[in-house]
Amino acid sequence: MKNTFNNWYDSKMRSTPELSAETDEIEHLLHEVKTIAIVGISRNQHKDSHYVGRYLKNAGYKVIPVNPGADKIMGEKAYSDLKSIPEQVDVVDVFIKPEYVPKVVDQALEIQPKIVWLQLGTGSHPEEIDKSKKAGIKLIQNRCIKVDHQFLIRDRKNGERPEKSQCQIQTLSTSTN
Repeated sequence: MKNTFNNWYDSKMRSTPELSAETDEIEHLLHEVKTIAIVGISRNQHKDSHYVGRYLKNAGYKVIPVNPGADKIMGEKAYSDLKSIPEQVDVVDVFIKPEYVPKVVDQALEIQPKIVWLQLGTGSHPEEIDKSKKAGIKLIQNRCIKVDHQFLIRDRKNGERPEKSQCQIQTLSTSTN
């Protein structure tokens, strides 16, 4: 089973020279970043955003929840927006509806993270890529930070491949529809 998912990841993320280069860049960036703000993280531990946040926290990243409806998530102080965070953020990981992405990207560009990461389900936003590029910030879309970390960082460190994750299940189901 582990080889099946390893092969799935490699066939998807190495299918073109552009995707392969992006995957290599993501691997490098995931080694460098330390602080990840998750916009739209749910208080519900059964939601993908919460699951990804918990995974990233357990992987050693500092996770900062951004949810205007919460005081704390995963034991961490939650902020109502990105500009309220009192420290530098390396990655803004976005779990929101596609129509709100431009507003969040604009706010992210104001705080100058290294990466704006639009999770699976947030849509494709070529205009946001252009804005981010002009600001000197990498924007990644249609990928799961947890899945990339699992295959590129965790498994190389542990010498193993993981079982299916919620992000992989979501990706597999959307890619086959």
